[in-house]
Amino acid sequence: MLSGGLTVSLIVLVLAIVFITQAMKVVPQQQALIVERLGKYHRTLAPGLSMIVPFVDRVAYRHSLKEIPWDVPSQVCITRDNTQLTVDGVLYFQVTEPALASYGSSNYVLAITQLAQTTMRSVIGKLELDRTFEEREMINASVVAALDEAAVTWGVKVLRYEIKDLTPPNEILRSMQAQITAEREKRARIAESEGRKQEQINLATGDREAFIARSEGERQAEVNRAMGEAAAIQAVAEATANAIERIGAAVQNPGGMEALNLKVAEKYISAFSDMAKENNTMIVPANLADASSLVAAAMSVVRAVPVKSGA
Repeated sequence: MLSGGLTVSLIVLVLAIVFITQAMKVVPQQQALIVERLGKYHRTLAPGLSMIVPFVDRVAYRHSLKEIPWDVPSQVCITRDNTQLTVDGVLYFQVTEPALASYGSSNYVLAITQLAQTTMRSVIGKLELDRTFEEREMINASVVAALDEAAVTWGVKVLRYEIKDLTPPNEILRSMQAQITAEREKRARIAESEGRKQEQINLATGDREAFIARSEGERQAEVNRAMGEAAAIQAVAEATANAIERIGAAVQNPGGMEALNLKVAEKYISAFSDMAKENNTMIVPANLADASSLVAAAMSVVRAVPVKSGA
């Protein structure tokens, strides 16, 4: 009897341990467990320790609540100008409603992937080839908007979609490379011509400024020369006027008139002497022998000039 009672106790203990083990569920962080009771959704277990009823409740689904990156297989898309493009990308999504993710779709990952591919084909088909390379941000945003709207019923939040590669056929690649090369050569020629144009402008500007500077210098030199000549003429005129005033004053002194007569006669004779040295032919007055009459004529001119009083 004792042996049978011990056996029963051991069996009960083992069953209790199994019951407790089955009843206790430890859920890791960023995970969710879907519990069904008798085949029907019962509740969602949050991270931490939870208790369920063994043999009545069971864990039907496990979901990770972390952000999941998922490669979208490459596919061939046709652009608006009938060019084939091989497109692949990566999708980032997160389970936000574990219950909907369990019962909303039989395979929400496959559903999201297929929808991403069909949306990509639709968006690419509205664009021309050149714009597909320029509008990556717009394409990514369009795919995310379409997926996020549809994935609400699957308990999934689509965070972003990124295009990894846009690969046109080899013929298109060669044509694009030739176009890029031609565009670069055109820009180089334009830059070179602009450089030559600027060089010519700089040279012309330099010549013009140099000409202006030279003309300003010449004008200033002419002004300086004119001012110098005017000053010289004025100085000569003042000197001549002073000399005449002194001669006039000297004439008033005793013997001044006789000295003046002698000086005029000397100048007169010296002038004819110089003319004889420089020219073979010389015109002389008829009364050249009568020097006294010539001196008297010159002196009559001197007497005709009024002399300033007190000079």
